[in-house]
Amino acid sequence: MSQETTGGCCSGTGGRNTVATPASPRLAPNPPAPSDDAVLVPGGRTLVGTGRPIIRNDGEDPLRNARVKPFRIASTTVTNAQFEAFVKATGYVTEAERFGWSFVFWAQVPQRLGPTQGIQGVEWWRRVDGANWRDINGPGTQAETWFPDHPVVHISWHDAMDYAAWVGGRLPTEVEWEHAARGGLGDVRFPWGDEEPDDTDFLPCNIWQGAFPNRNTGADGFLTTAPAKHFAPNGYGLYNLVGNVWEWTADDFRIKSLKKSVRQRLESMKGYKLAKGGSFLCHASYCYRYRIAARSGNAPDSTTTHQGFRVVWPA
Repeated sequence: MSQETTGGCCSGTGGRNTVATPASPRLAPNPPAPSDDAVLVPGGRTLVGTGRPIIRNDGEDPLRNARVKPFRIASTTVTNAQFEAFVKATGYVTEAERFGWSFVFWAQVPQRLGPTQGIQGVEWWRRVDGANWRDINGPGTQAETWFPDHPVVHISWHDAMDYAAWVGGRLPTEVEWEHAARGGLGDVRFPWGDEEPDDTDFLPCNIWQGAFPNRNTGADGFLTTAPAKHFAPNGYGLYNLVGNVWEWTADDFRIKSLKKSVRQRLESMKGYKLAKGGSFLCHASYCYRYRIAARSGNAPDSTTTHQGFRVVWPA
């Protein structure tokens, strides 16, 4: 299978470049200790990328060797409950809250909110005023959509960096993220190996089943996010590294390519940050990015219903 280009079901929706970002509030000076369920990942030689690229224009290949130092990484993405503790301790206000809106997938937008503005070419992404990490699908939706053990979403790269610093950690690099996701298995496509998920029988992660973007059967049990600690963990004891929510990394989104079309695309993505892992909106027929080597870039102030993160700490 080879996809030279794909649409934006799971990829970036762009940022808010025409609006100045208000300054972040000062954070509490005494952060809590790292999470008790942080996992120690051994260092050494590791692999990055793939020799079996699917979306070449994303910079998935080649498969290459790298070295990584030991580090600790949270077994899950940051949950709503964890982020709520951060907000209560610091008074932090996310970028989605300060801007007053965020992107919501069309099927999640309540009809009572009325018409919403879409993005040209990816109209399933709707601008919803009042959508944020609490009111995930828009104003008044917290009671139906917010669960303490689910990943926090509508989180910008800046928000993720601030939270990570508060807990004494940081965002992972791409090398660290892929090393952790492989779980000691080496050159594999997914955290569990090479067996492909399907729409009916093998459902190891939270992705789309059906015909994107109009019909999701929810065969894996979820139409949106699943609990952060759900499905089987990988060999290092880490959950939901692919599917569920995209995970911000510390790295810029870069691609080494001689193609003019790729270079032009990157010109329009200056300052974008790298995200890994795909989300509950990914499907092999359209956005096959729930693979370890898959990559996406997004503006650091962009927020959506499928964007989260996890934290790493020194070993």
